[in-house]
Order: sequence, then C-alpha cells, then structure tokens
Amino acid sequence: MIDRIEYLDVLTRWKDKQIIKVITGIRRCGKSTLMELFQERLIESGVDKARIISVNLEDYANIEFRDPMRLHEYILSQLQGGQNYVFLDEVQNVRDFQPMVDSLFLRKNIDLYITGSNAYMLSGELATHLSGRYVTIDMLPLSFAEYVVWTGDANNLAQKYTDYLQTSSFPYVTELEGDQKAIEEYLSGIYHTVVLKDVVGRLSNADPMMLESILRFVYSSIGSQVSTKKIADTMVSSGRKIDVRTVEKYLNAFMDSYIVYQAKRYDIKGKQHLKTLEKYYAVDIGLRFMLLGRRNFDVGHILENIVFLELLRRGYSVSVGKAEDAEVDFVAVNQNETRYFQVAATVRGTETLERELRSLRKIRDNYPKVILTLDDDPDADYDGIYRLNALRWLINK
Repeated sequence: MIDRIEYLDVLTRWKDKQIIKVITGIRRCGKSTLMELFQERLIESGVDKARIISVNLEDYANIEFRDPMRLHEYILSQLQGGQNYVFLDEVQNVRDFQPMVDSLFLRKNIDLYITGSNAYMLSGELATHLSGRYVTIDMLPLSFAEYVVWTGDANNLAQKYTDYLQTSSFPYVTELEGDQKAIEEYLSGIYHTVVLKDVVGRLSNADPMMLESILRFVYSSIGSQVSTKKIADTMVSSGRKIDVRTVEKYLNAFMDSYIVYQAKRYDIKGKQHLKTLEKYYAVDIGLRFMLLGRRNFDVGHILENIVFLELLRRGYSVSVGKAEDAEVDFVAVNQNETRYFQVAATVRGTETLERELRSLRKIRDNYPKVILTLDDDPDADYDGIYRLNALRWLINK
C-alpha cells in the first residue's frame, strides 16, 4: 500500500472541522485506500476504533445501504459517545444520497468523509443542500514523485520516467511487477467501468462505440487545441453521424468522470478566458497507450500532459495562455500567485529555444516564467526566464 502523504496531510488539516470532506477522482485512483490510510492515522493518534464507521457502497455486501434510509439508520445505530468519524465510499451509489448526507452533517458528533467518482455528484441537489458546507479534495493517480518514492531511490530518473509512462500511474499497477499483459487488462477494466458506469449510466441513449471514438480522438490530440466542431466533423468524415451538441455532452461526461481534463484558453493581456479551442489531457498516459498503442507518440505532448496534471496536484488552476500572437503552454494560478510554463521535449536547438523564449517574453508582467524540458542539462537563466529539467522539477516541490 503506497502512502499518499500529501492527501493524508490535507485530510488531517480538515479533521474535526465542521465541514464535509468530499474526495473526488477517477475510479481506482486510490480514494478508498486513502480513507483506509487516514483511518489508520486516526487510530494511531488515539481515536478509538469503535468511533470509526466506514461503509464501502460499491461492495455488493453493502447493497442494502444503497437505500438512504437504511444507511442513515445504520450509521446512527453505530455512533459512540464523543466525536465519531464516518466514511462513505462511492456515495453516488446511494439513491438520492444528498438529503441523507445533509442529515448526517447536522449532527455535531459526526466528522463526515465521502468519496465519489463523478464530478456531477457535486452539482444539483448536493450543492443546493450543502452550499458552503463541504470542501473537495481532488485526487489523481500517482504522481511521478510518488512513483519515484515507491521505487526506493531517485536514481536514473529518465528510465523511471519511461517506466512510469509505460506502466500507468494507477496505484494498483505497482503490484503487477511490470507484467504488460496484466497491466493492459487492468487498465481496460478501468476504462470500461468508467465508460459504462459513469458515462453511459449517466447519459441517456449514449453510443459506447461513439464514446470510444471521441475519447480516442481526444487522447490522440493532447497538447493540441481542439474544438467540438472539429471532433464532430472528423467523426462525420469517417462515416459516423454526430452533431456538435452531442460531442459537447460526451466531453462533459468524460470530464465529470475524470478520465479527461480540460484546459481553457486564457488571454493574458485581456485577463479573460476565451470560449473556443480548448486543450484536453488524459488522466493517465497508460490509459492512452492502452487505447492508442505505443507507437508514434509525441514525447513533448506527453510531457505536457504530465506537467498539467502535476500543476493540478500542486493546487493551481491551469489554463492555456494566449500572449499576443503566441501561445504559452500553461498559465498556473493559485490564489494571488501566477506562474507561466513552456513545456518541450528538448530546447538544445537554438531555433527551438528561441521559439519557447519568444512566447514568454511577450508577457509583460513580472510573474515567474519557466521552460521545462527533458534535457538533462544544468538549469539556466535567460534574463529571468528559467530553463529547468522537468524530471527534477516533478520530484521537487
């Protein structure tokens, strides 16, 4: 079991606060394990095990608790004196769970933690019932830094990065000892569970074959600007009939299920988001390889995908920047802090380096500007624009 220290520390900071802790993320990213690890931390800190109430609502043995009234009655029957810690795993499996969660929250002796694999569980009734009373902890599969810690040392980062991409970042894959057939079967299971349960299960009359075609298109286009019209036109040209609104609906469902992430374009000078030509990124490169194969992939765009997810892990809101007529790969904002990033496989060629610098030089403010590459060269400073090795950046905060 891999300790997810940063997520555990976030939960610890929110412990005993009168607010619901909602842990979200794609299936199998480690939400259930995180709750188990946190329960162990509670016990180590002196919490009586009897005051920890945990229900896995994906487990068929607990199917009776998918009835909100039965679950509510069970939890109340288990409460002890003093503070109780209640964990509801995959709560979206409970019918109309929102009022039940609200009722538990109203009890002062309950510290409530829930997980879910759908972003839309936070919309609608939950937001209405619990407005201002919950905090989300957005969870991703293993970061490269976590993967390196799991390997035992930080030697030969380039080889470990290759292994990290090829084997997937889902935590359980570390137990499959590099068995590519087993890994592909495991990733295929995740993919089909997400598509069938979280996407098709939500959308009426969804076409699973069309869903896969669109996901393949998006995964093959990471790092490139994409419009829903372009996707629809591509499907139509290949003999598949679909309109722009349906493409948009499918993309939103993918994002709600955390298998795809979107970065909107941002006009740096105008300080506003633009409405078209977003970029999309895969939650896991192993899933991308499973769907598309391992040949002819763009090393720079794969690195861009990894950097995008890492910025999310570090708490940034991430957009694609527009600086006059140039593109900046990422504008990363966290409260009052802004950083700009260019990502490239290599900038050893003079022309390539100048192209990456040119985009950042068009930004007139004084926020930090960084170029991340796979070049294993000493860090460099170009009049305040820093070039760093991406792998060292990934393992150092």
